[in-house]
Amino acid sequence: MIKTRNSVRVWLTALMGFWIIQGFSGPTPPAYGEDGAVYKNLIIFSDVIDEIEKNYVDPVESEALIKKAVQGMVRSLDPHSSYLDAEEYEALHEDTKGEFSGIGVVLTIKDDILTVISPIEGTPAHKAGIRAGDVIVKINGDSALDMSINDAVNKIKGAKGTRLTLTVRRKGEAAPITYDLVRDDIPLESVKSVTLSPGYGYLSISNFNENTTKDTEKALGLLEKESKGLKGLVLDLRGNPGGLLQQAVSISDLFIKKGIIVSIRGRNPSDSQLWEARDSGKEKTWPMVVLINGGSASASEIVAGALQDHKRALVLGTPSFGKGSVQNIKPLGDGSALKLTVARYYTPSGRSIQAEGIIPDIDLGYARLKKEVAQDFIKEKDLKNHLKSAGEETPSETPAAVQAESPVVSTGTVVTDTLNMRKSDDASSALIKVLAKGSKFNVLERLENNWIRISHGKDVGYVNGLSRYVSLEDPEDDADEFGKPDKARLLLDSQIKQALDLLISYRIFSGAK
Repeated sequence: MIKTRNSVRVWLTALMGFWIIQGFSGPTPPAYGEDGAVYKNLIIFSDVIDEIEKNYVDPVESEALIKKAVQGMVRSLDPHSSYLDAEEYEALHEDTKGEFSGIGVVLTIKDDILTVISPIEGTPAHKAGIRAGDVIVKINGDSALDMSINDAVNKIKGAKGTRLTLTVRRKGEAAPITYDLVRDDIPLESVKSVTLSPGYGYLSISNFNENTTKDTEKALGLLEKESKGLKGLVLDLRGNPGGLLQQAVSISDLFIKKGIIVSIRGRNPSDSQLWEARDSGKEKTWPMVVLINGGSASASEIVAGALQDHKRALVLGTPSFGKGSVQNIKPLGDGSALKLTVARYYTPSGRSIQAEGIIPDIDLGYARLKKEVAQDFIKEKDLKNHLKSAGEETPSETPAAVQAESPVVSTGTVVTDTLNMRKSDDASSALIKVLAKGSKFNVLERLENNWIRISHGKDVGYVNGLSRYVSLEDPEDDADEFGKPDKARLLLDSQIKQALDLLISYRIFSGAK
């Protein structure tokens, strides 16, 4: 049914009054200006709706137009403010409790483009190889251009076992990459821990939900018990997109005795607040190294910034994401809600996190280290007619130095019709053989620009096309899903290995026992 201009104006006036009273009531009413600029613009708004209703080629509902206008208005403010309809508002609660089904990817709008902040460890997105910084261009074949985060999340979520196609563009790749994914339950289990070396623990927090502090305290207790007292801790916040502010504060409070943990400052005094550590007498005092990267955002940046400013931990990795804004959710009368940015986060020293991120004390990128291979060296005792040690009776035989074969880091399958296997990681190098679709192979090494060194039968060579032409299966990664992390695999991570070496070195050079 087509409404008149007057009815639209009446509706807008009522809406304005409701908005002012319910959502933004306070000591100071909205400033309309002496010239009534806001009212004039609302008249223009109603005129546009009236014109669309009367003359647009297809019939339209004014209510739908107004909701879309509100969505666009709020989205224009910043990437994190949004208007949530009743269904989206209800779904928001799933982010911090229970489980939901999807692929396990955290999104943001960057430069007006739908972008991956980070995949959640152990989920379908993480296993498939989706990376932080990937730009989503299609979801199930539908263009993601101008798609809101809420719309994208609704398309990505779905029943466990159902399929989803995600097409992304990646820096350094000429063509888009398409992933065929199967949705799964995404448990919000956020804490993993393991002893890396006697006395040195590893704790990973993948997000901050309502159970994170409780689970962290339990994990730390087990690490202490296993090592009979810890000498150092590696706290891994890489790829952690954030979560509940209060959980970030309470995690920081486990390691900080007193002082500010984080403060927020907004335009209105009611939106400004600070949180301080409580001196419980039970704070953990071990030396710490915190790991961060470009996927560390929001709550994880609060923890890293607090520990860094209090000189409580050394921060290692690459600069964090820089999401330092606070969103407040105002429920509206029809079951919808307004998610609005109202303040910015500041670290204890007064640094703004927003768009700056946390800068690590040691800037070190990630690299996968090669597994150490067994090697026998010729020693003095192996030399013919060597001078014997006291009590030595018989000379030992001289063994040849043996270099073990390259270890298999994972296995793979060809998923395209054919795949060329070459002598080197160069598309112009000699062809060894052509692998058919379904061929299985061993992965010996992952190289730059999507090249992989593989073995197939008795042949060793190189193929290109990681994530597009081959599917990799890593038994170690599968075994680690939501469980206790594999120590040997973690120590092949250059950042974790460096963190452990720093803790051990500190212990040695400080003279601590």
